[in-house]
Amino acid sequence: MVTSGATSGASGGPRIRLEAMPWIVGIAVAIAVVNVASHLIEFHRRSQALSPWEPIVWEFSSIALIIAMAPLIGLALARWPPRTDRIAPFVGVHLALTIPFSALHVGGFVALRHLAYALVGQRYAFSNGDLPLVMLYEWNKDALTYAALLATFAFFRWRADLAAARTPASPERIEIRDGASAIYLDPAAVAWVEAAGNYVEFHAGERTHLVRGTLQAWEQKLAPLGFARVHRSRLVNRARIRALAPTPAGDVAITLDDGRILAGSRRYRAALAGKD
Repeated sequence: MVTSGATSGASGGPRIRLEAMPWIVGIAVAIAVVNVASHLIEFHRRSQALSPWEPIVWEFSSIALIIAMAPLIGLALARWPPRTDRIAPFVGVHLALTIPFSALHVGGFVALRHLAYALVGQRYAFSNGDLPLVMLYEWNKDALTYAALLATFAFFRWRADLAAARTPASPERIEIRDGASAIYLDPAAVAWVEAAGNYVEFHAGERTHLVRGTLQAWEQKLAPLGFARVHRSRLVNRARIRALAPTPAGDVAITLDDGRILAGSRRYRAALAGKD
């Protein structure tokens, strides 16, 4: 997936679909309320004493940790998205991530419950001496929770990608696509494009957008937008060139409007005709 952001990675870093969070919070709180009511009803049926504040602490300490960690799952989905040709690695990575997710969840809500009970002068008992079995039980629940959160973020990602796919690409924009995902760049924002192995890097301000492809293929697409090849591994936006200067070796130093200097090859000087 090609996304935008300030960190390293494809197109500058993974993006989290934060519009999913209100839904996650709403559903989580509703589940907590239902579970609190279920605890109270069950204890009443058994004629067992239970203070109403206890199930409230149990459920909302758990929900609070899940809501706090939910964006991390969105980040994990952006970092390791599903791909039709890599289903097994996708499943393996996210299954493995359920373990630290569960450990953080359990550790967090146990700490919160100990604190809440201590405030009323009581002691909270978590495992009752059977910690391995309890942790296995909690991991089973947390794995399902992780899957549900992953599916929620995936749905919002799919919805955003579908909307982007339905948006016709303007001839005045550069479309960078990987599968169903796409971003659109203003050509004026892209200073130069450079080959990087099996990928091509688009340099736009402080961000670098990385997409699989060849420079030759992109040269054909970008030529009508004013990009010219100045090196075997580099295209430059002619509108962003501020100055040209010959080098002792006979090549050309290209100064861009942001002060960056790129090397151009003598072989491609003709592409810069009219810029001298």
